[in-house]
Amino acid sequence: MFPQPASPSAEEVRLGEDVRRERFWKLWGTYLPARQWGTVREDYSADGDAWSSFPFEHAKSRVYRWGEDGLLGLCDRFGRLCFGLALWNGRDPLLKERLFGLGGHQGNHGEDVKELYYFLDATPTHSYCKALYKYPQREFPYADLAAENGRRDHTQWEYELLDTGVFAEDRYFDVFVEYAKDSISDILIRVTIHNRGPEPARLVALPSLWYRNTWGWGHISEECLEKPEISLASPGILAARHAVMGEYRLAYDVGPDGRMPEFLFTDNETNTQLLYGCPSPHRFTKDAFHEAVVHGRRDAVNPAECGTKAAGLYDLIIPPGQSTELRMRLAADAAWPHDRPFDAGFADIFARRQAEAEEFYAAKLSPTLTVEERRIARQANAGLLWSKQFYYFVQVEWHDGDEGLPRPPQGHALRNAAWPNLFNRDILSMPATWEYPYYCSWDLAFHTAALWRSDPEFCKDQLVLLLREWYQHSDGQIPAYEWNFSDANPPVHGWAALRIYRQLAARGQRDDEFLERIFQKLLLNFTWWVNRKDPDGNNLFAGGFLGFDNISVFDRSKPLPTGGTLKQVDGTAWIAKYCLDILQMALLMTDRGVAYEDMATKFIVHFTRIVDAMNTFCGTGLWNEEDGFYYDMLDFGDHHVPLKIRSVVGFIPLLATCYVTAEQRRTSPGFAARLLWHVKNRPRLASLLLEINGNVADPSLDLLLTMTPRHRLERLLRYLFDEQEFLSDHGIRSVSKYHEKHPYTYACDGTTYVVDYEPGAGRTGMFGGNSNWRGPVWMPINFMIIEALKTYGHFFGDSLLVEFPTGSGHRVTLTAAAELLAARVQRLFLPDENGFRPCHGGEPRYAHDPAWKDLVLFHEYFHGDTGKGLGAAHQTGWTALVAELLAEKTAMLQNPSQRPAAPPTS
Repeated sequence: MFPQPASPSAEEVRLGEDVRRERFWKLWGTYLPARQWGTVREDYSADGDAWSSFPFEHAKSRVYRWGEDGLLGLCDRFGRLCFGLALWNGRDPLLKERLFGLGGHQGNHGEDVKELYYFLDATPTHSYCKALYKYPQREFPYADLAAENGRRDHTQWEYELLDTGVFAEDRYFDVFVEYAKDSISDILIRVTIHNRGPEPARLVALPSLWYRNTWGWGHISEECLEKPEISLASPGILAARHAVMGEYRLAYDVGPDGRMPEFLFTDNETNTQLLYGCPSPHRFTKDAFHEAVVHGRRDAVNPAECGTKAAGLYDLIIPPGQSTELRMRLAADAAWPHDRPFDAGFADIFARRQAEAEEFYAAKLSPTLTVEERRIARQANAGLLWSKQFYYFVQVEWHDGDEGLPRPPQGHALRNAAWPNLFNRDILSMPATWEYPYYCSWDLAFHTAALWRSDPEFCKDQLVLLLREWYQHSDGQIPAYEWNFSDANPPVHGWAALRIYRQLAARGQRDDEFLERIFQKLLLNFTWWVNRKDPDGNNLFAGGFLGFDNISVFDRSKPLPTGGTLKQVDGTAWIAKYCLDILQMALLMTDRGVAYEDMATKFIVHFTRIVDAMNTFCGTGLWNEEDGFYYDMLDFGDHHVPLKIRSVVGFIPLLATCYVTAEQRRTSPGFAARLLWHVKNRPRLASLLLEINGNVADPSLDLLLTMTPRHRLERLLRYLFDEQEFLSDHGIRSVSKYHEKHPYTYACDGTTYVVDYEPGAGRTGMFGGNSNWRGPVWMPINFMIIEALKTYGHFFGDSLLVEFPTGSGHRVTLTAAAELLAARVQRLFLPDENGFRPCHGGEPRYAHDPAWKDLVLFHEYFHGDTGKGLGAAHQTGWTALVAELLAEKTAMLQNPSQRPAAPPTS
């Protein structure tokens, strides 16, 4: 813990006011999604093909039912009034008002955004936010990107925007967007545009204000009142009037030529004539600004200067190497600075908010971090905060269709039909603003592990929210994601909640009410797992792909081609870990009543049964003594076949461990007595799940509950730390490099199924082809392994030394091994001696160009050999966990034998 300032920072004061509901600082934020088209919410097709149902080509002309999107924009917490940029370089066939990318069927590795943008800074209350978009001056290569990626197959690299040559000679604009709040409803906007090219270049900028269409669907859930309106209130000032929000004004400052922008107006309505060939009931439609600016059709905009969408048009010529600044100010009528909204105070407010952001993060990050490490942590945190998005979905209304409109086709009703309880209209932490603009429950748990230092109340609220009745199913299941809310993902909700609770308690901010709320609902979820994913009642769990997509030789989300059932190491180990998470929660609350001690006892019993099954099923369990590894097993009833794939699945049992202190044994005598009973009456089983440095009957000793006893732990760690197996320069690979030369094969009914080492993007179309767990490095699993190693390291101390790397002769404690592994993961983002960050894959601009070299992308996963970023490019998201690794950085590397003084929080 770092020294705290004597008084809270200005941002901490704002956070406190927001939590106490004194001032609603989070009313406005960068909540506007980057993509609404191609989502399940907007899919009303019979076949469930969301990408084809609402393609990118429709987005400029077709109104959205369940949300909005825009370019680096912001909106209120219900997504009603939106602000975003639209840009035109004089060459493109359409305005750049949203990010372009390929749909799931178009990319050779699934959906993929084909733009260059970066989240540079943000504070938790969105009092200051900054982002960057790089806009080519040449015509944007829409057709080239689609055609070339369409020609490539799964074995080839994706064709990216930088590959097209559109940035040659630096002919592009850097467009910086900044927001600063003067009050809860007074937001200053600054757009700074740099011409990086060698010649003067034209840019048309249209900072736009519009209302999400809430008036066309006839549902009271959206406050179905009169249609709002935006009009020109006075020169340079738009007035936006809404029956619930009241009146807001958006002021535009003069451009660099000293003149006010030209104002354009239209309505946020679908152009049915263009899309479907039938007359539109609305004279002015969503795509009017495209028609007016790109095609010169000024009759497309409303001459009456009113509508539900408006923009100020700046037509700029920017000299080479020069920049231009545009200024706007959005404020509620009651907060309107009536005199001079753009006087000297405008720049002063930005300067103050920037300084306050620096002050805020100075207290959150270790002063020992280098400049580069601080940059990585800040940008990771910014990505998390920019990825808080407005998400709206009411399953019953989506299922039934809207009043006065044609009913959806019959096949439409099949998706997520079991979730009529879903009424989601919240700000949620998304995995990525473009690739994954919807919540994913297991991703969200990792987001809270990365964001808790900046905004612990938001993190707690997110975890509680997913367990409320309008999210969690009545049977206890937590919704997975909109493509299939019924999918089963690893149950890490309890781990995330417990981690936040302990971290805050260590800082004197214990929140028992939060822990109790989480605990009660997780009991329902745990019961769902036991009833649904352990169908034989033998404490060996299935669960499907469990977030690991293509890691198995079979698609685990589908029926097995072999017949039989699959006994999953990871499914079983995740539930064992879940037992320990809930057990630890119960032990932390025994002072609130004996019922919690009873629950701790219940979960230790359940944990012992899972460990017993893991080690005795079919005689040997899922542990292979010959190989010293855990494998999934095909169960055919009369015989069993281990699937000998060395993958991170075999390390999930390492995560199922927890520290029980002597104090907890003393204050929970019933729980302690049950443990002693197992030691006396089930000694073989106790030897598998219990580690203690002395006599277990001695109440003064701490003990370790674990699914992986010491002798197996040591064997597993030889694989984990072997550079020819799992240990790469940048973290733990998802599949062992051993399989590069020794693929695993399984023959069935004339088909041979193969798993080999695929360190880069996936070479098959399984799970859409945009994900690969057969070799790359994934941040969340590395993070959990590091935390587990710290737990083992705390318990064993100097009594257990391992080689790191295996075969090196360099022996360290497990705590030091955790630090060394964390350093390798951090290396993904740090520039080497030549300026290259591994995550950027050798692109020279990111190493040497002053306009690029300080920009960091946080990809979904990373090449198992080179560290090149792959998948979604803005996965902050769980890849922001690197910021937490940096925050926990200690002097351990200088003193590998150092042992922590207290149990770690995992």
